[in-house]
Amino acid sequence: MNGVAMYTSVQTGGTDERVMQHAPLVKRIAYHLLSRLPDSIQVDDLIQAGMLGLLEAIKNYDALQGASFDTYAGIRIRGSMLDEVRRSDWTPRSVHKKSRMVSDAIRIIENRTGRAARDIDVAESLGITIEEYNHILLDSSSCRIFSIEEMAQSGDSYLDEALVHEELADGLNREVFQQALADAIMNLPERERLVISLYYDEEFNLREIGEILNISESRVSQISTQATLRLRSRLSEWTSK
Repeated sequence: MNGVAMYTSVQTGGTDERVMQHAPLVKRIAYHLLSRLPDSIQVDDLIQAGMLGLLEAIKNYDALQGASFDTYAGIRIRGSMLDEVRRSDWTPRSVHKKSRMVSDAIRIIENRTGRAARDIDVAESLGITIEEYNHILLDSSSCRIFSIEEMAQSGDSYLDEALVHEELADGLNREVFQQALADAIMNLPERERLVISLYYDEEFNLREIGEILNISESRVSQISTQATLRLRSRLSEWTSK
């Protein structure tokens, strides 16, 4: 359904007002996501997709489910934007394959040693140099918005949107998953946890985080990607369903 048709289908009392009220939210989310995307992604495309998500939220929101409209709309808006990017996934298959290899290596190392896998541990496990490993992290940093936003639909300040199977969207399964994800974030190595917090909670961009930590923007990207791969490996029982 295109934007005009969807707008017409939900144009009942209060819709115009809610669209105008939440349009700035759509724009803010679009620019926040844009900082993780390549130049080929246009902010106008994200905003258009986000507006469709907002209209879906207005149409489908049920206050009896407990979540506030702002939380519900934020999830729908981000989800619509992510879907738009996924439909035009420009990432080479080799990048997806290598990122999965890193995640698998992290899981194997941590299961064997009982501690967080270090950069050098993963590189040695994959039989590559640390420079090659860091290059994989950089390539993967924009892999289909390679971020925690693909991991769980949540209204938490840490995470607002992610790719999770529909059966996790309701009830106890979702609550258990969100708790598992929160626990996994809290148990990240300190620097990874800090980068994730600054990006998702404080909403700093990569350049600003680099200035705070006195490291390069590319290094921030590597740390963020490694944190995401680590979370994927630790939550593989959920994300592989």
